[in-house]
Amino acid sequence: MMEYTDKVMENFQNPKNVGEMEDANGIGQVGSPACGDIMKMYLKINDDGIVEDASFKTFGCGAAIATSSMATEMIKGKTIEEAAALKNSEVVEALGGLPTEKIHCSVLAAEAIQAAIEDYKSKHSA
Repeated sequence: MMEYTDKVMENFQNPKNVGEMEDANGIGQVGSPACGDIMKMYLKINDDGIVEDASFKTFGCGAAIATSSMATEMIKGKTIEEAAALKNSEVVEALGGLPTEKIHCSVLAAEAIQAAIEDYKSKHSA
């Protein structure tokens, strides 16, 4: 049986920022039904390029939900450049670690943020 840290369990059982964001101006989806994990990130980015709010909808295992929750918390208040630079290893570290076979969940969380930022940039480029 896999061992999860208390932080992983907390973010899985009581995830923060869950749900679709009506006024999101950046939306990114990654994953595939074939692998079993799909993450959709919603970002509200202000005119100064700051992530004011972030939420997610994730279809997947507990680690996928926990990494989505933690990643949204980590990017709030950051510039889009800082948010885009978030590494999956930073998400894993913030959660106190993940089993090796669940590291891909943190990769998806980071990729979903990057996809949402790319969506935002495609709509707001001069």
